[in-house]
Amino acid sequence: LHLALFFFSLSAFSVGGEQISSIGRGLCVLLGISLEDTQRELEHMVRKILNLRVFEDESGKHWSKSVMDKQYEVLCVSQFTLQCILKGNKPDYHMAMPTEQAESFYNNFLEQLRKAYKPELIK
Repeated sequence: LHLALFFFSLSAFSVGGEQISSIGRGLCVLLGISLEDTQRELEHMVRKILNLRVFEDESGKHWSKSVMDKQYEVLCVSQFTLQCILKGNKPDYHMAMPTEQAESFYNNFLEQLRKAYKPELIK
């Protein structure tokens, strides 16, 4: 799994000019799913995302609180381009999981996040 995490006070995801989802304060997770990814790696990433201390505490101390501590939202976006391998002048996506299999893996990822946290805060 390749992840890109972004911290936001407001985030929205649009496709073709249409807003698909949005969150207030929280994390935006771009998830690149590989052919080699396993359920065990998925569960590890769920724990890591929810417990990663990237927010400040009440006194302003940085890197002290997690998304769960702060009761913030998590916006997840499947992003196969994170599996890109650059060979020569052309991107190669052969390590990205095929669409149908990746969709199932992604939905399982969302389900695990919702089980481990507050379902209404996972988008």
